[in-house]
Amino acid sequence: MVSSSKPIAARPAPARISGPLVRLRRNLFSSVPNAVVSLLLLALFAWLAARGLRWGVFDAVFAADADRCQAARGIGACWGVVNEKARFILLGRYPQTEQWRPVLATFALMAPVFASCSTRFWKPWLVLVWAAGLAAFFLLMGGGVAGLGKVPTDQWGGLPLTIMLSVLSMVLAFPIAVLVALGRRSDMPAIRSLCVFYVELVRGVPLISVLFMASFMLPLFLPVGKSPDVLVRVVVGITLFAAAYMAEIIRGGLQTVGRGQIEAAASMGLSYWQAQRRIVLPQALGAVVPSIVNNFISLFKDTSLVTIVSLYELTGALSLALGSDPNWRPFKIEAYLFIAAIYFVFCYAMSRYSQSIEKRLSHNKDH
Repeated sequence: MVSSSKPIAARPAPARISGPLVRLRRNLFSSVPNAVVSLLLLALFAWLAARGLRWGVFDAVFAADADRCQAARGIGACWGVVNEKARFILLGRYPQTEQWRPVLATFALMAPVFASCSTRFWKPWLVLVWAAGLAAFFLLMGGGVAGLGKVPTDQWGGLPLTIMLSVLSMVLAFPIAVLVALGRRSDMPAIRSLCVFYVELVRGVPLISVLFMASFMLPLFLPVGKSPDVLVRVVVGITLFAAAYMAEIIRGGLQTVGRGQIEAAASMGLSYWQAQRRIVLPQALGAVVPSIVNNFISLFKDTSLVTIVSLYELTGALSLALGSDPNWRPFKIEAYLFIAAIYFVFCYAMSRYSQSIEKRLSHNKDH
């Protein structure tokens, strides 16, 4: 018996469940009210973008011409203030004939930072690279050797000072934070109480008060003429402040490591510090990478507070540049947008690097 069969008609292709159009429909136009709100917000964004482009690009003045900028006030932006004051904003009051030194010093300091961002350079000699970078920075900035004129620290400023305060404070605060975090979990009451007192004391006051005390109160308790340089006192204050916050972040990461792993390490004959270095800390630090980087970003922006102690970093140098020149003072909004873009670039770079570390750690766990 021969059975007859008919071919089945082709079925339609399944609807797409991914892609940009699907995401737009799902997130912005999933219902009528949602679509109305989305269209209103998109129209508002388009209007603001058009006004912003007209003010910041099409009607803007880019030449360093104060008269043209005055004529364009209320119509377009005056980026000429950046063209005119960029050197002062970026390098502060550093002697103009020697401004190649802070530029070269900044590159010397950033070299070990970039090297540390790649695991290929995580070798013992990286410590020597950091030492050489820091030494080159301070020798170039301070001078007094190799025929370089001596420049006091109160003339340092701008972007080099901001980067130095951030990098040096981060480098010094991290090991302190690790030790304090371990001390808070110590079985010895004296060490644990001391670490708790330090963390709670520093976290109970704002950074601006720490800088004020380090700069103005500390010299009162020292012999006349024996007080450290104001830059040293500021670095110490920022470092201790950042270490207290970072210690709590690391302590949170230590709590994610099970007690059984520590006991297993002890049963294998590992000492306390070997277990912490090889087993506990790698897991704890990997768990809190976003929080640590967030602390670094906050510290980078908080360096603007050193203006209170007459150290004119990026924002302080901007105030000096415009405060003494009435021709360009009305265009401070454009100048602040310029330094805001600089802060954004550095903070965004740190954020992206944090995400790359998270992906790398997640990939290692999966394999």
